[in-house]
Amino acid sequence: MKVEFYGHVRQYRNIQKEIDANLQQVLLSGQYVMGPMLKRFEEELARYHGMKYAVGVGNGTDAIWLTLMALGIGPGDEIITHPNTFFATAEAIWIAGATPVFVDCDSRTKCIDPAKIEAAITPKTRAIVPVHLYGQCADMLAIKKIAAKHKLRLIEDNAQGIGAHGDGFKVGELSDAATISFIIQKNLGCFGDGGALVTNNAEIDARVRKLRNHGSNARNVHSYGFNSRLDDLHAGVLSAKLKHIDAWNDLRRKWAARYSAGLKGCRNLDLPVELIGYRHVFHLFVVETKKPGQREPLLKFLNDGGIDAKTHYSIAIHQQAGYPWGKGGRIAGPLTNAEHNAACCISLPMFPELTAEEVDYVIAKVQEWDGSQG
Repeated sequence: MKVEFYGHVRQYRNIQKEIDANLQQVLLSGQYVMGPMLKRFEEELARYHGMKYAVGVGNGTDAIWLTLMALGIGPGDEIITHPNTFFATAEAIWIAGATPVFVDCDSRTKCIDPAKIEAAITPKTRAIVPVHLYGQCADMLAIKKIAAKHKLRLIEDNAQGIGAHGDGFKVGELSDAATISFIIQKNLGCFGDGGALVTNNAEIDARVRKLRNHGSNARNVHSYGFNSRLDDLHAGVLSAKLKHIDAWNDLRRKWAARYSAGLKGCRNLDLPVELIGYRHVFHLFVVETKKPGQREPLLKFLNDGGIDAKTHYSIAIHQQAGYPWGKGGRIAGPLTNAEHNAACCISLPMFPELTAEEVDYVIAKVQEWDGSQG
């Protein structure tokens, strides 16, 4: 059996008529950039999150960077985040001219550990950027208390967690803004690059709208800005898909539960944790081998068996070649959990259109490998 990692084509076929209708509407409108479909999708996205504003931009990296710029964060400022995430989280901080400060992750959730944040704060600290890694919300209640105590800005990197929530909080409601990536691999993905931010802050909304469009909010009138706009064709795809996101996330949770039940007896693996009261949306289903040396043999075993398992963030940001590229960065305390996560993680196939037969085949192969380890 072959088990793909992504189900992009299956998903498109399932709702092809809805997507194609939106694309045709955009094409026949003749308005492909900053047009009515983008406006419609932004309104839908804000409403979905229960927020006042949503701004579509070119990609998820730009969403973080432009939010930092809208908040006046730049050279000389420090931003606390964690290193076992996609490179773009730190990259956006560097692009804004600020300095990332890396603290360790929680050993269970792999999200930023609130207990490590306060010790990393200096007079230069301006913001915290927690990542809702793999679709599991970070502990925003604890992080919000720290941010409020020290008068820090709070920006959620929600590239992987659309539709997730914590115990008593929704994504975005405790922060200045939450940013989203719409690259095709995400739970809500367009047919290329795309991103957005959601916020209740009118000033952030207005500033990012201007920054994304060459510093302009009136024709022929420009100030300092960039070109980072979510085009209407992508907005049309996303508008069609947004109607299905909760049902798709439910299916991801179904397959995650099946994986967890089938793999709970494996002695050489640690399985994902969903905190009580949280809704994990499993952008990725990531297991960890007990020892770093086991990861590559397991990955090869699965790939040889027709399973397109992958690694995600297998080199922590602070361990990337040439770090910190002259841009500056600071490591605040040991990063033991983050480094273990990077060295031991394997992502099993996870998408809504999986079948029970495919999931059970993956489980059987992982069990076979685990049994061979003695």
